[in-house]
Amino acid sequence: MKQVIFKVLDNLENYLCQFLLVFFVVLLFIQIVLRNVLSGSLAWGDELATYAFVWFAYMGAVYAAKMSAHNRVTFQFRFFPRVVEKVCNIFTDLVWVGFNLYFVYLSYDFVFNKMNVFWKSQTMGVPMKYFYMILPLAFLIMSIRILQNMYVKHVMNKQVMDPEDAQIEEMKRMQNNTDGKS
Repeated sequence: MKQVIFKVLDNLENYLCQFLLVFFVVLLFIQIVLRNVLSGSLAWGDELATYAFVWFAYMGAVYAAKMSAHNRVTFQFRFFPRVVEKVCNIFTDLVWVGFNLYFVYLSYDFVFNKMNVFWKSQTMGVPMKYFYMILPLAFLIMSIRILQNMYVKHVMNKQVMDPEDAQIEEMKRMQNNTDGKS
């Protein structure tokens, strides 16, 4: 049971992104069918799909941070000792976390202290704070995932590889195996 809970927590961003993607695509499909077949639509459908897409985008950024898939410029490190790359990566990750935590503070302050309580979504009438809560939530979780990756890389000395880099490495291995057989 403990492993299941840890697996769900470790893949929460992935599951949430999958759900949100399916949800807003199905909702938009229903809207299109209703408009073209029944000459009507759900008044709140487009608005809810838009908010689901925004949440999907922010959770996708969190998932990319978890997978270490955000773009980085690393070519210059080929010319320096390995320790320079490690120190620079730690420094940039800490700056990134610092920015994220500052943004968590600003967005939390906006959502819970400065946002007018009467701001509601136009068609659903839901307070806007529920839609804007993705800002502090996403940046906080992203910070946790960055720190988690830093721990895995620099304390546990394990490689955290971007999925695209892993695919490129696999293609190179396959190419080398094919070249060796020719």
